[in-house]
Amino acid sequence: MAKSDELRIDPQQLADAWQRTLPRTMNVSDRCVVLRDEADEKALRVTIHSAGHTGYEFDFKVTYVDSREVKVELIDVEKDNVTVDERTDIIQQLIDDYKRHLHECAQALQQLTHA
Repeated sequence: MAKSDELRIDPQQLADAWQRTLPRTMNVSDRCVVLRDEADEKALRVTIHSAGHTGYEFDFKVTYVDSREVKVELIDVEKDNVTVDERTDIIQQLIDDYKRHLHECAQALQQLTHA
């Protein structure tokens, strides 16, 4: 039996839809870049540039488990192009916040991904 709940959308269309939608689920002053994952057609690479004086840059991998559910993995946190320890309280709070925004974006796109 074929899996009926698989993601069936062109990876570039998916990345474009995320790039349009994610800024609406995030803090207004944060910026993001969404790219398709060249190695995995069910995944996206998301970089979030934290607003303010922190200068943090968060890299996530968002993988579609099926047409509705995503798995969000933190890849790296950098400040001024240098990897930083992501275990501090403030960075953990930001990571949790950004993961929530990523899940909200996936929910907002369910009409597209669960067609």
